[in-house]
Amino acid sequence: MSMPFYVAPEQVMKDRADYARKGIARGRSLVALVHEGGILLCAENPSATLRKISEIYDRIAFAGVGKYNEFDQMRIAGVRAADLKGYTYSREDVDARSLANNYAQILGQVFTHEMKPMEVEILVAEVTPEAQTDQLFHILYDGTVMDEDRFSVLGGEAEAISGRLEATYRPGLSLAAALRIAVDSLGGEDRTIAPSDLEVAVLERTAERRAFRRIDRADLPALLSDPR
Repeated sequence: MSMPFYVAPEQVMKDRADYARKGIARGRSLVALVHEGGILLCAENPSATLRKISEIYDRIAFAGVGKYNEFDQMRIAGVRAADLKGYTYSREDVDARSLANNYAQILGQVFTHEMKPMEVEILVAEVTPEAQTDQLFHILYDGTVMDEDRFSVLGGEAEAISGRLEATYRPGLSLAAALRIAVDSLGGEDRTIAPSDLEVAVLERTAERRAFRRIDRADLPALLSDPR
């Protein structure tokens, strides 16, 4: 009688993590950074219809990289959770931290118990009246949550892009300067990303209620050439 096939739990988790990382690395990266007027979100995305960056609630944005249908499921779940909490309690009770925890529980459950992990990384960003209290929560494929400040990078080239941002980022950047740094960091020294291949949005610090605003691709060349 043959012995049952056995795989150590450590090996199973390693294989799942490798699988998820490879899927995420096949996509293009995304950065978010705090600037003087709010939070900038910038993704390399040639598609005009398949969005990586979206509004979740009044002052909260969502961004995802990896397998589109999977992170879009996460976006929809976040919108529903935020709407339900805001309706049941108060709009002020909806915050990025609770949404990030919800996402972490979902991703962690799938990673541990399902046959295939989700090939996604997620960012939940919330703008506040002061830059020092802005929130950036980076959630990995296995449910790990990282509370980041100043900037966050998602995607397969995160380490290299983070290094370039670390060298050029400074507090109090204007929107134009923040966008230039984001685009240069995404492209690196070897290539230049055209405005037509960018998806850009901001969470505006001074907005009365809904802080999320997309920046049209037609407006990007002027913004990138702004010397401020």
